[in-house]
Amino acid sequence: MSAIPKHIENPYVLYMDGVSVSFDGFKALNSLSLVIAPGEMRAIIGPNGAGKTTMMDVITGKTKPDSGTILFTDTHQQEYDLTRFDEADVANLGVGRKFQKPSVIESLTVFENLEMSLKGGRGLWAALVHKLTPERAAKLDEILDMIDLSDKRDWMAGSLSHGQKQWLEIGMLLGQEPDLLLIDEPAAGMTDEETMKTAELFKRLAQKHSLVVVEHDMDFIEALDCKVTVLHEGHVLAEGSLATVKANQQVIEVYLGR
Repeated sequence: MSAIPKHIENPYVLYMDGVSVSFDGFKALNSLSLVIAPGEMRAIIGPNGAGKTTMMDVITGKTKPDSGTILFTDTHQQEYDLTRFDEADVANLGVGRKFQKPSVIESLTVFENLEMSLKGGRGLWAALVHKLTPERAAKLDEILDMIDLSDKRDWMAGSLSHGQKQWLEIGMLLGQEPDLLLIDEPAAGMTDEETMKTAELFKRLAQKHSLVVVEHDMDFIEALDCKVTVLHEGHVLAEGSLATVKANQQVIEVYLGR
């Protein structure tokens, strides 16, 4: 591993430098460097095989990099070397990850799914039989309002639309109080209306959290109106506004022109 830098001029929530990962000789990440500022929302795009999923895996401790530095700074300005932690530890430090397919418990209500996910939660049975404290009840109301499911709090999760299930799972992540949210293709399978509503949700989330959003839907990314990083062959090909990267000839050749 490369040495942790003694001083980085700008504050960051995520700092990746020279991160490489190989699988059977294939370089999934090739000296990837990326910096996410506190409160920043960043969209990550790129062709299949560009390294987007592996990037998420190394940040969250699922995959150990062969080389490179991955640092995370929480809201208390405590710095952590994420390469030293496993998945559960990274989640506890304040890094939340949402996969593409929602994993809500469909036989529970929206409220019960959220209650079970709260940080310091007791698990399913204890959550259902113990009375909520006023603080936790207020937290759940706040999350329900954020994900716009207050009027569906008593619905069974299985009766929600695909988009609503995605919002519920984001709410479940929020219950863990993460500083950094990693979200994988949230707009996949959503209606146009749900897609735009999700973009608005993410803008609200970015007021309190840092977000890294992997996505293919260009209309969704345009609605996010944030900085875009293009990955190709495991490293950063281009960065900037969506308009800037869409005009980049290399990006057109390897991704947008396909």
